[in-house]
Formats: sequence, C-alpha cells, structure tokens
Amino acid sequence: MLARRKPTATFTYGYGKVEDLAGIIIVLIILFSALVAGYEAINRLIHPQPISQLLWVTIAGFIGFLGNEAVAVFRIRVGRQVQSAALIADGYHARTDGLTSLAVVLGAAGVWLGYPLADPVVGLLITIAIFGIVWQSSKAVLTRMLDGVDPTLVDEIRHGAARIQGVTQVLGAKARWLGHRLFADVGVQVDGATTVADADRIAQELKKELFAHIPALGVAEIRVSSRAAIEERDPLTEGHAAGPHPASEPFRVQSKLAEGLLEIVNTPQGERLRLTVSRHAEGLRASVTIERPGGQVESLPLSPIPGNHHAYESATAPAEPHEFSAELRLSAGERTDVLPFTMTEPASHHH
Repeated sequence: MLARRKPTATFTYGYGKVEDLAGIIIVLIILFSALVAGYEAINRLIHPQPISQLLWVTIAGFIGFLGNEAVAVFRIRVGRQVQSAALIADGYHARTDGLTSLAVVLGAAGVWLGYPLADPVVGLLITIAIFGIVWQSSKAVLTRMLDGVDPTLVDEIRHGAARIQGVTQVLGAKARWLGHRLFADVGVQVDGATTVADADRIAQELKKELFAHIPALGVAEIRVSSRAAIEERDPLTEGHAAGPHPASEPFRVQSKLAEGLLEIVNTPQGERLRLTVSRHAEGLRASVTIERPGGQVESLPLSPIPGNHHAYESATAPAEPHEFSAELRLSAGERTDVLPFTMTEPASHHH
C-alpha cells in the first residue's frame, strides 16, 4: 500500500483564495458601515441633535466625498483590469466612505435651509445606498470565490470565436477562474471539407484572438468539429468527461510547482488522465500513483501534449474502476510536491 504522505510544507492553496477571503472581509466591513450609519440615522430621528459649525462641516464633508470617490474610481478601475474582486470590493468600500461624507454635506445643507431632520433623513437614504453596494460587492466576491465568471465574459469568448474565418458555428463556450487565471473551453464547427491542417490553423487563430482580447486568460482549450452536433465536455465547470461514462470530479491542483485541474477525459484514443495547468514551473514533470486493492500500485506518468505546453496526459487509460485514492507527484529541478487526492465515480459509471 502507498504510504500516507502529506503535501510538503511549502504546499500552498494559492494567493487567489487568500484574496477571496480579503474580499469577504471587505464586504463585511461595508455591511458594518451600513448598519452603523442606519443606527445613527434612526437615533438622530428619535433624538434630534443640533449641528454646529455648518460651514466647516460642509467643506470637510465635500472634500471627503471627492477624495474617497477618486480613490474608489481608481481602485475599481485597476481591480477590473487585474481581475481582482477584492480590490474592486475595496473600491466600493472607499465609495461608501464617500457617500457618508456626502450625507454630511446634504444633511448640513438641509439644516442650514431650516430643516433640522434633513440630516437623519439623508443618513437613512445613504444607508440604503450602502446596502446596495453591499449586495453588489457580495455578488462579485462570492461569484469569484466559487470560480464563477461574468456571463458577459463568456459572451465575449463566443463573439471572438464567431469572428474567426472558417468557423461556421460556435458549439459551446465555457470558462472558469482558477486563482487569477482564466480557463476557457470552446467548441467550434467547421465545414466538412476542411482539412486537418486548416482546422489546426483555425484553432490557433482562435487562441490568438482570445489571448489578445482577454488578458487574464491562462488556458484556452479549442475543440474543432465538422459534425453538425457535438456532445460537449466541460472539464472546467461540470467536472466530467464527455461520452457514455462520465468521469469523477476533477482534482484541483494548487502548489508552488503548478496550478490547474487533474481529471479523467475522453480522447480519440480512449480515456486518459489529463493535467491542465494555468501556471507551472519550468521543466515540470508529473505522474500519478494509484492505490489498487490487494496492495497493487498503478503508475501513470503524465507527458506534455505536443503543441500544448499547458496540458500533460497519460499514455494509457487508468484501470477500472475509476474510483481510487492516489497521489499526484510534481517535480521540477530539486523540488518535489506530493499531493494526495481521491476520485469517486458517479453511480451511472458503476458496472
């Protein structure tokens, strides 16, 4: 039997998840700000308090609003450029501070015009606006935490594929975040008379188009078919291979040496173990060792796929059943990471 080894001490879950946690914390801070603002506004409605130094309060509030809004615009813009949900949420946090300062200005103006309750009423309105920001930020952060993507990004991938000369139909386009890199899986249909060389050229042109217009793209898997219909496989979001026997959930690989997905996929040669990486160390070597009943050990080296340095694949299929405990061994230079994982077959795959 294989010895139960834990990942090396330098194994990391990636900075992406740390950033996701930071985004959640920022959303909670914004929520706390909304609750405090709402409490203070209600308290002022019940217990009105006079505001002194209206001029200085108005000037300070206006400066605070402009400063915070400038910071918010900058952080949100940069966050969208680098695809950082946490930085975008922090930009919205700065915007809540700016809205609070704006409330001070509007409240002071109302008091100056002779409406003493203007301050708490404006405070309540600003509180509602902050709750709207909480909702917007939480959706973005939670979607990113679950590796989801904005539907407009998938539409952009589809649009890019449709522009390639030779593509007669976009059969499917799916994407998923892994850390700061984006995985895309695109299926396109070409004319039945298209040669293999032309199909390969179309795939390469589509890859160039996607990488040129989606800066965060790490891996693009292009499937070219001349059939009118294709049974799509989604290794990035559905977690199984196409064909009559769906494979198990993919194993997410996150270490200093590589980040990506290890899964069982269907190929023209049959089922294979494939490691698709968004980042990897130079000279990466990979292999899978599977525990089998009776103390037997199955070893499957993963070799780079020709023409695709982001994918490593076994030369043979893993033995049945596809339900096992195993270890993924990653090596580069003098460093080695051993990552234990398990795969469980769906009920439909049991014989």
